[in-house]
Amino acid sequence: MPLTVHQFACLSDNYGFLIRDEASGQTACIDTPEAAAVLRELDDLGWELDFILNTHWHPDHAGGNADIKAMTGCTIVGPAEVTRIAPLDREVGGGDTVQLGETTFQVIESGGHTLGHIAYFDPADRVAFVGDTLFALGCGRLFEGTPEQMWDSLQRLAALPDDTRVYCAHEYTASNARFALSVDDGAALKTRADEIFAARERGEWTVPTTIALEKATNPFLRAPVLAAKVGAAGKPDAQAFAAVRAAKDNFKG
Repeated sequence: MPLTVHQFACLSDNYGFLIRDEASGQTACIDTPEAAAVLRELDDLGWELDFILNTHWHPDHAGGNADIKAMTGCTIVGPAEVTRIAPLDREVGGGDTVQLGETTFQVIESGGHTLGHIAYFDPADRVAFVGDTLFALGCGRLFEGTPEQMWDSLQRLAALPDDTRVYCAHEYTASNARFALSVDDGAALKTRADEIFAARERGEWTVPTTIALEKATNPFLRAPVLAAKVGAAGKPDAQAFAAVRAAKDNFKG
């Protein structure tokens, strides 16, 4: 039986995700951006929480761990870095697996935004929860990692099947599109940007995205192709990525 994903908006621009393995009824929360919102959504759905699956330690991803565990008794799974601010019951890293009923998640190392960042991939349902590593038309800022680390992480995600649905944790897509258009004049990006701007005008979400769509239009995944546009012609791929990331960090549009 399939995995059900319930997405909801919280905080200023975060998304929360409650997931349920329909065969067993086991339920997990991907990160805990806002405890009250998570608990409210669980109550509305009539679901009981079994697990929290954290992607990284930032407060808008693990800040609700303690309150939610106190209310539900759930098991908290995530990278070791989560213990910087929140409780953790089981430490996992790249190459591990996490079982939610009959659904198996592969843990993918995705450091760069933070050193220990991870993503969760369900190959049976072609679903990936990527936290703040990969965004629709974007990627996370390098608060702790190096460009080389982040580029390697993005390549691991880009290697997932093209039809993988990618659930990223923030609604940054319109801003990302404005930057992308400043470094890429491709037709596919222009078409997608128009669709994004129209969707946001209607108040619609732009998450999830897909691996195929990001490979075709995301300037961070396309960094080697765009190297000349950001002053990195002839440089190694990771350096081209670093130049795109620096351009985004300084973008005022």
